[in-house]
Amino acid sequence: MQESSKKILIIEDDPTTRNIFLDGLKAEGFYSIGAENGTVGIDKAQEYSPDLVICDIFMPGIDGFGVLAALRQNPITGIIPLIFLSCSDTQVSFRKCMELGADDYITKPCTLEQLLPAITTILEKQAKFMQYWYTASCQKFSQPVTAALTSSLDSKSIFPSLPQLKEVFDYIEANYHQGITLCNVAEAVGYSSAYLTTRVAKITGETVNSWIVKRRMAAARSFLQDTDQTVEQIALAIGYQNACHFSRQFRQHHGTPPQTWRKEYQLHSLKQNLS
Repeated sequence: MQESSKKILIIEDDPTTRNIFLDGLKAEGFYSIGAENGTVGIDKAQEYSPDLVICDIFMPGIDGFGVLAALRQNPITGIIPLIFLSCSDTQVSFRKCMELGADDYITKPCTLEQLLPAITTILEKQAKFMQYWYTASCQKFSQPVTAALTSSLDSKSIFPSLPQLKEVFDYIEANYHQGITLCNVAEAVGYSSAYLTTRVAKITGETVNSWIVKRRMAAARSFLQDTDQTVEQIALAIGYQNACHFSRQFRQHHGTPPQTWRKEYQLHSLKQNLS
């Protein structure tokens, strides 16, 4: 397999199995991340935004089903594909995994050689879908999106004036529309993701990911107020690869979908003008 920059998160409570997969995937060119239980796995999925999660089902505390449910409910991790590993090969377990939204189900014990074809298939499918969606979106929306994005970048910054975090906020301001994550910001400013998360949260009460989302939401509101761009156009312009992901996150922050928010804003503006 050729060298890959794809990030794979392994959530496995057995350290021997976890380390075998971590080392094997690293040797195959992947960026492998380990988590010893479901709680840590959920946190690392939010921190690293991996391209794929491989998760054991039967673990103490939060089991694999709980992990998948948590990932699917969070807009940051909701579209990450997941492969379940399980000692059970019953039809009931398989159906439950598929109903919860797993992308594959492999019975244990299994070797890396048995796991790699499933990894390759899922990542290739994901890459083809994203390339198709991105190409189609660019062809359809390239000119209006570019114009609207230029306008949006001129909007007033939502970041507080904090000299000790200026480099962090400047990077987010310049790159939020490119789909950046916590890891990108941390690398740009020269800190580890964990340290930067703690530092920003201690000073502002918000995480780095929260500030990225806040900036995207501010841009989204500007688009909805000042342009007639569609939800798909706006999502692409502010760094989302998926319009559904953007809509879910917008609803989470505003309590209403983007189109409804726009109609309510237009109605409010009309009443203001008539009064």
